[in-house]
Amino acid sequence: MTTGAARRWGSTLDSVVVYAQGALCRRLARGTVPPDGRVRVTGLPRALDPGSLRARVLGSSGARVTGARVEVEARPRDAGAPDGLRDEVERLDEAYEAACARRDRQRALIAEVGGLRPVPPPRKREDPHRRAPVDAWLELADFVGERLTAHHARLAELDEAVLVAEHEREVAHDRLHRSSTDAPSAPVETAFCAVLTLTGAAADEAEGEVEVELEYGVPGAVWVPTYRLAHRRGDGGGRLVLRASVAQRTGEDWTGVRLALATADLRRRTDLPALRSMRIGRRQSEPAPSGWREPPAGLADLFTGYEAAGPAPTPFAAGAVAGGVPVPVAVPAPVPAPPPPPPAGPAEPGGAYGSAPGALGGGGPDVARAAAPRPGGRPRGGGAGFGGRPPQAPPAQAPMAPGAVAPAPPPPPVGPPQPSGAELDYAGLVLAGPEGSAARRGRLFPGSSADVVADEHRRRAEAVAGLPLPRHAVRPRTSAGSFDHRFDAAARADVPSDGTWHTVTVGEIPVVLHTEHLCVPSVEQTVYATLAVSNTTRQALLAGPVEVTVDDDFLLTAALPTLAPGGVRRLGLGPAEGVRVTRRTHLVESTAGLRNNVTVLDHRVHVELANRLAGPVTVEVHERVPVSSEPDVRIEERADWTEPEDGAAPEPHAPGTRVWRVELPAGGTAALDGGYEIRIPAGKALVDGNRRS
Repeated sequence: MTTGAARRWGSTLDSVVVYAQGALCRRLARGTVPPDGRVRVTGLPRALDPGSLRARVLGSSGARVTGARVEVEARPRDAGAPDGLRDEVERLDEAYEAACARRDRQRALIAEVGGLRPVPPPRKREDPHRRAPVDAWLELADFVGERLTAHHARLAELDEAVLVAEHEREVAHDRLHRSSTDAPSAPVETAFCAVLTLTGAAADEAEGEVEVELEYGVPGAVWVPTYRLAHRRGDGGGRLVLRASVAQRTGEDWTGVRLALATADLRRRTDLPALRSMRIGRRQSEPAPSGWREPPAGLADLFTGYEAAGPAPTPFAAGAVAGGVPVPVAVPAPVPAPPPPPPAGPAEPGGAYGSAPGALGGGGPDVARAAAPRPGGRPRGGGAGFGGRPPQAPPAQAPMAPGAVAPAPPPPPVGPPQPSGAELDYAGLVLAGPEGSAARRGRLFPGSSADVVADEHRRRAEAVAGLPLPRHAVRPRTSAGSFDHRFDAAARADVPSDGTWHTVTVGEIPVVLHTEHLCVPSVEQTVYATLAVSNTTRQALLAGPVEVTVDDDFLLTAALPTLAPGGVRRLGLGPAEGVRVTRRTHLVESTAGLRNNVTVLDHRVHVELANRLAGPVTVEVHERVPVSSEPDVRIEERADWTEPEDGAAPEPHAPGTRVWRVELPAGGTAALDGGYEIRIPAGKALVDGNRRS
């Protein structure tokens, strides 16, 4: 049975996990398995990464997926399909060009009328002087003036029409650029489909239905966290709603999907690094790496039946089917394979035969991983030269000079073959299929770099990584640090594939809020209102913008820093005009000691607070005491302030910071007195003078 005759199953997108860059999609397909067990699942996006496809059977039907590969379908687009946006752009382009043409014609007409001038008839030498027709000249001037007035009025109307047409044209082009990439943009629609091979109990029963889950990765999806914080005055709690700004251009609209957001890097390799031993002393040869062995003898005999079957028939394009009639596609004549090489020995280091289980990319009995197709429909590794390079013809030899002696061929290498680092990277090896040359069949080779080159759709999808971030937004990979987090949305969401930011509500996070007023009167005699946010959950809160509403009134948009579980951070709410602070200082300089050999600098600080708000407030007043490392400088404090605990504080404090915490009732006042003495030797002085504020 040909590939085009496989039974077709439709699929629906069920869930999407958006990573720091890229997404992992899961589709569900259901249908009856044909007797041969081959089905074609449609609906996959054009930006799909073919090497990431995995398939498995859901439920306890007994069936399992034993083969999965990605193929490209190409079919003419339905002529009756609506394409209003693109048609509107073409119509507005034509209208703009017509408006410009009318304006240009009007300008040419104005130039033609403005060029009218009276031309007197030629005068012969013997003719007498004639009287100038002044009346005719004036009539011509009046005619030109009237016509130019009418033409300029018409030109103003045409200029306005051109501006309107240009604006409508730019708006339509912008809408088309921002429109979803789910719809095809060419007359021939191309799409990816998964060809699955199912075996098991359900595959043998014609009436049995099987549900299959497809998992694949796509580029072109990014997200950043945003928040909305609702708080009421006097309440110790609040509602912190986690939202996400998601942008995707994957080629398919996410409609009604279960959305999850992760901070991990989807493209990060997860294999363990190879740690090489370090030897001290006399140089020693490195031991042969475990897991590598030479190809087995008789490997070429496995493909004798394949060669005996003769050349393959002219294939049909898997997707070039219009109205159920397959369209043949021209295929170049097969190139005869070179004779099979001798078994790999000391002279052939390439074509390693790996024994690592990950080299084949298997995922278990009910999981199949697809191989990335090449442009001709071949699996990865088949038909390319060693290391992803096509086989090159031997270089042409220049004619030898007369009497010259041909150089001797290089001696064969001595010793066992030395595999390169790429051949020992078992996760990156690809098994060559029977379509390749005889020198590559059945062997593991490093994957070709051409297999991961992004096509037009993937390049368009990757453009979302360059979108400007919203204000105060931080990339999740940056704010998460060395940890990875995942947030599951509470409800299904819709995210079109238009490459613009869309806000999705993830869920509500319980937090503990406490309103505090903070002031540093030595720097600025202003009291600022702050909101201390405590993360009481077991999951970190990533950095991002937060919209703060107090008593259902929008206050401001602030930047929320990353909050670890149990962490506390302050959000500034701006100056509190209802709380006043005043600070006065006084310095007394004197001497002490047996012979007045000590200078005493007595600094006194007086702070007054006044609450003009309708409710009680907590004010935290910050002062700073000098800190010295000189042994002959003594600092004695005289105040009831306390030293803050950096472990419990929302932010680390500078050395010498002292704190007053005052509870002010509504309309209440408070006076704070403090100070410190600095004792220095009489022959010394403080840097920048002894006076301090």
